[in-house]
Amino acid sequence: MVETKIIGSLNGCDVTEYTISDGRLKVNIMEYGATIHNIFFDGTDCVAGYDSLEGYINGGSYQGSTVGRYANRIGGAGFTIDGIRYNVDKNDNGCNSLHGGNCGFSHRLYKGRQIDGNSVEFTISSPDGEGGYPGNLSLSVIFTVKDDTLSISYDAVSDKDTVMNFTNHAYFNLGSKDCLTTQLTIKSDRITPVDSLLIPTGQLQDVESTPFDFRTAKPIGRDIQSDDSQIKLGQGYDHNFVLGRDRQFKRDAITAYCPESGITMTCSTDLPGVQLYTSGCLDEPEGKNKKPLTKYYAFCLETQFWPDSPNKPEFVSCLVKAQEHFKSLTQYSFKK
Repeated sequence: MVETKIIGSLNGCDVTEYTISDGRLKVNIMEYGATIHNIFFDGTDCVAGYDSLEGYINGGSYQGSTVGRYANRIGGAGFTIDGIRYNVDKNDNGCNSLHGGNCGFSHRLYKGRQIDGNSVEFTISSPDGEGGYPGNLSLSVIFTVKDDTLSISYDAVSDKDTVMNFTNHAYFNLGSKDCLTTQLTIKSDRITPVDSLLIPTGQLQDVESTPFDFRTAKPIGRDIQSDDSQIKLGQGYDHNFVLGRDRQFKRDAITAYCPESGITMTCSTDLPGVQLYTSGCLDEPEGKNKKPLTKYYAFCLETQFWPDSPNKPEFVSCLVKAQEHFKSLTQYSFKK
């Protein structure tokens, strides 16, 4: 079932929020940023965020938003395609680009429409050169709620060769005072370690005997105060976990279990990586129910191509040829 309501306006345009319900799962997604406002499972809201549209417009942490054209970081805020250098916005530490730059899709107004009884499509376009990226690009994001699963499918096309990397930036809290007691499993034996600006070094690091070993379930907080140099750089976890070098669908690649609520969430994706972010930099005075959004309150599972892939030929390529459709699917499933 899909319901709609107008939740505010932006630049003279009404902003609609769509509610998709099926069984115990109800998800609210707004046209602003194609943003997940709520994920209610069995009555528990499983994502952080804000009470109002204004909170999302003024907030600084990408709460629940659809991120593009390039999610995560691009080192040096530029890349080369066929010998042509493209310079993009330096909106991260004055030298790198983060989440698509100053005109990223997370802060844009999408056009939403119901496409069937359980799905809503959000579309947006980006002109050639916007933010420095090549090609006129069109993106469709479809949210479907069925059988206690939220599916997010992406379909994008450009008229020039370009890089693409889309994700959703939901901050999950499955029903506890913070994310530290949540038990996490990630089917990954390597991460892409980063430098002091959180740009991957280009190497791969085994997780065995490190705080990054989530191959067996453990609380997120167990090693989050470790003296490990990578943990210190990320102020906790802010790292890409390698899920594979292929685009095969990786079912239940990540599992999170909250002992306080009894809710289990699994994440499946066809993308080669996932960024685990444990909100080490989160510090906003007012989130939902007027409670502050603070360090370690929630965790993100941003399915993605590996950070800085446009500048790392040894990484899985995120280059999409002109007129070729980029397609991807990520699913979050809930049970109790």
